[in-house]
Amino acid sequence: MKKLFATKALALSAAALLAFVSCGGKKDSASASAASSSGSTAAAAGGKRVIKIYRATYNTSAVDEKEVAAVQDAMNARLGELGADYVVDIRDIMNGEYGDKANMALAGGEVDLLWTANWWATIGTNDLYKGNAAYDLTSLLPGTRLWNSMPAWYWEAARYDGKDMFVPVYKEGAEGYMIKVLLSAADRIGGVDMKKIENAGPTTYDRLKALEPYMAKAVGKVKYPFVFAGTAMFYRFYLDRYDCIDNGLMSMIGVDQQTNELVNTVQSKEFEQYCTMMAEWGEKGYVNVDDELGGIANTQTCLTQDWLFNWWTAIPNNKESEGRDGNQPEDFAQVTKNWGRSTTTLGSCFAVSKKCSEQTAKDCVDFLGYLFTDTKLANLYTYGIEGKDYVITNGLVDRTGGTATYSHSPWESTSVKAVTLEVNEPSNKVEMYDDFNNNASGTVASGFRFDHSSVDAAYSACVNLFEEYGKSLELGAFGSKNVKAKIAEFQKKLDDAGYQSVLAEAQKQYNAWKASK
Repeated sequence: MKKLFATKALALSAAALLAFVSCGGKKDSASASAASSSGSTAAAAGGKRVIKIYRATYNTSAVDEKEVAAVQDAMNARLGELGADYVVDIRDIMNGEYGDKANMALAGGEVDLLWTANWWATIGTNDLYKGNAAYDLTSLLPGTRLWNSMPAWYWEAARYDGKDMFVPVYKEGAEGYMIKVLLSAADRIGGVDMKKIENAGPTTYDRLKALEPYMAKAVGKVKYPFVFAGTAMFYRFYLDRYDCIDNGLMSMIGVDQQTNELVNTVQSKEFEQYCTMMAEWGEKGYVNVDDELGGIANTQTCLTQDWLFNWWTAIPNNKESEGRDGNQPEDFAQVTKNWGRSTTTLGSCFAVSKKCSEQTAKDCVDFLGYLFTDTKLANLYTYGIEGKDYVITNGLVDRTGGTATYSHSPWESTSVKAVTLEVNEPSNKVEMYDDFNNNASGTVASGFRFDHSSVDAAYSACVNLFEEYGKSLELGAFGSKNVKAKIAEFQKKLDDAGYQSVLAEAQKQYNAWKASK
């Protein structure tokens, strides 16, 4: 751990470190007075407790330790104004090193509060849960400033085993799917009525079928009437009906939202219906199957004018898609509802170390409550020092006007409701996010998490088979007349690989989860 702490320019002295080696431990006044007086948190702490924070850095090429210390001191001054009897000690770590260093700090008891996400491979929420490394905050949250800063379903979707072990950052917290159209390509076929598509019927299948007349016109005029970018879409497009419980298993196991029963979705009539439609689209030239499976039709295709339709994951401000697609004008049609799922609120979150004392855990909850609601504190943690790292232009944060040696994004820092808006952001951004989240519904399986460790070999084999069979089926590779036979062949391969044991284990866990609610 010596090397880790040496990286911080204004680190705690050796004496102060010894005083805090136990997470949340009582501060030794003699050690505190021996700490450096150069403005570090420990020296300024007096009799206050210290929260040690680790966070990943994405927006700068290197960590400016001196500026991190300045931000830290400004935050502690603000916490003092708010009446907090603790201070924070922040460690910014470049994202490429973050997993290893944060894990070392966890093992050594040298971190209290850390940033994490469900997509991290080494220190993600699943890793922390399985390693019993996250503090159970369930009894500490209700009624707090932090608890009241987010809707109840937002918390529910983030739970593991019904427990609040992670604090989600309040941003877009729901998942839903749309079709987007490139307007320049639509003009080539006489226009596309996206409202007509959106209102084509009660199911996603109805709305997808409504694309067909337009794609028929596009054949020969647009290279890709529909570009999937090699992405299997059944478990996404059919989210209104099935909440597929595991992203690795994709479309192979889901919970029927009508019956609340876990089912084999490969054998559902909807899966056959969708794969047949995709095969027909391939036969008619609406989808270039070879380019999709060969990686030629990919995410970069949307930077060109070679496509008419593409899928899009709904967000509060869907116009952001245009910026990702070369600033080309687009329009959108919603084809599923927006849902809160077990993965949607954990794309960015905080965890308190299991090694912490109850007092430190309470301090962390209190600090996050302020971080998620106090604009001054949120701006410091996210943007840095006003007038240095950024400037305020017409009441908005302008990062181009500062040195930006300290720079974070709201999505990995604080609630979207707490920070000052940046230039070029819509003035109603907060309302857009609230509307997006508040109008979403939790799926019947929201909060359930499948632990496949007891059937790992069979699970991995099934995941590999999806790449071989499932993805090809969903991208129309086998021809419409062969779909039923190919699904049967796919299922036989799955069963031979141990699929039924995976399904049975998922069923057992889901039944237990339902019974515990």
